[in-house]
Amino acid sequence: MWVVTGSSYCAEVCAGGGLDWLLIDMEHAPNDLRSVLSQLQAVAPYPVNVAVRPPASEPHMIKQLLDIGVVNLLLPMVESAEQASALVRATRYPPDGDRGVGAAFARASRWNRRTHYLQQADQEVCVLVQVESSEGLAALTDIAEVNGVDGIFIGPSDLAASLGHLGRPDHPEVVERIEWALSAITKAGVAAGVNAFKESDARRAIELGSRFVLVGADLTLLARGSEELAVRYHTGPDR
Repeated sequence: MWVVTGSSYCAEVCAGGGLDWLLIDMEHAPNDLRSVLSQLQAVAPYPVNVAVRPPASEPHMIKQLLDIGVVNLLLPMVESAEQASALVRATRYPPDGDRGVGAAFARASRWNRRTHYLQQADQEVCVLVQVESSEGLAALTDIAEVNGVDGIFIGPSDLAASLGHLGRPDHPEVVERIEWALSAITKAGVAAGVNAFKESDARRAIELGSRFVLVGADLTLLARGSEELAVRYHTGPDR
């Protein structure tokens, strides 16, 4: 599920809920590097996988997130194999990449208490790229062939906008393109993922081979839950 409140307290509540994975979002949520760090610390004791999506797919942000201990990255708005390859390189130390070496200051290395961190770090990172435009879809099979891309996530809302259906991720054309993409990604041997708040959409995505699906968000649960309480008591027998 999405964790978008920017709250380490909410993140910890979600981490203990039995979910397989959480996504801490920086792109459309009030998170910065320090708030992400506090959430990583809050969820660390729990058996849940955590991914982080930066606000943009920029090497300097990737470097900072890796240094504070992020190992699963969801990188937004990827539209070509060349871009995907450059992002993979940003997660690798030389000679296989361009990541700057600052392990002595990094939580990821436990401040050099992990003796072989530099030798092991590249293998510990999971790179998930987000395809959410018509340009990205056109390059999908090439992106899937990039060495080091572990998964491809389809973003329905931005994809709908790119296809001329702003606010309509349920439009038949958008649904058709998403289903094609999930099948193509799976066929390429890469993990496929998607955002699917409707249970029927989520289960359909799983049928098509998706291996990581976002099915809810902390903020959405809070918003709909508070609204339901308000309706229940404003329309109850005593009103």
